[in-house]
Amino acid sequence: MREIFQNSNQLPFSPFGGKGGVIIAGAGPGDPELLTIKVLRYLQEADVVITDRLVSEVILDQYVRKDALILHAGKQRSKGDSTPQFIINELLVEYSLQGKLVVRLKGGDVSVFSNLLDELNALSRNHIEYEIIPGITAACGAAAYAGIPLTARNYANAVRFLTFYKTDLFPETYWKDLAQTEDTLVFYMSSDTTDELLEKLLENKINDDKYIAVIEQATTPMQKVYNCSVYEYSKKWKGSKYKSPSLIIIGKVAGLREQFQWLPNSNSNEYYFKPIQKNAKAEVRA
Repeated sequence: MREIFQNSNQLPFSPFGGKGGVIIAGAGPGDPELLTIKVLRYLQEADVVITDRLVSEVILDQYVRKDALILHAGKQRSKGDSTPQFIINELLVEYSLQGKLVVRLKGGDVSVFSNLLDELNALSRNHIEYEIIPGITAACGAAAYAGIPLTARNYANAVRFLTFYKTDLFPETYWKDLAQTEDTLVFYMSSDTTDELLEKLLENKINDDKYIAVIEQATTPMQKVYNCSVYEYSKKWKGSKYKSPSLIIIGKVAGLREQFQWLPNSNSNEYYFKPIQKNAKAEVRA
């Protein structure tokens, strides 16, 4: 088995014995200082970095080797202007077969609502070595920077990671379960359907001790949190459009934010992560 634990003083190093290979790594949810030391070391050695949109430009500008090739692959929820996954797969294979060390850099964690499986299948089919490095997922980052303990004792039994991007995604029986559970519900990639999400939970008689927090551009200087009781949301923010990325936390724990928030809402209306341009391809950074 390949030794993956390297002495931090032994740079440069070759994780695949001098051959090409792929590091699939999580960059965290926004704040560049949430990047792990292990990913930082690989970025300093990588020949090629293929990055998603939700990766801080600070990481790309300051932590990547200066002569590395950086490819921007997009990935903005279901937007058709993102680089198709099959092209990303082809790039991973192409550069690694050239003997290059490739870092596939994803926002948040690599295995939570990402296309990790597609990329692993492509690498496996082509007998390419790889390593998977976790990152801080958006749920944990957003909750921490909003002052919300996801599984606070006496407030939540567990936490569920979900996504809701179309109204027929869940059967009615599951909506009843979601409305009545004591678990904290965290919805990724669901800000466009927040109104419908709340309506379904209210229809299924969610308890009035539950709160919602919509966390916009979490862990960045542009972070904003919209927080209230689930029964107050329609009066306060129904019809709101949130900047991407936004994450939704629903449960008793979301009511703790008022007490434990430590980061004030930003006054900025700017995007931290630039939206994808129409007809975007995997672009090379000059």
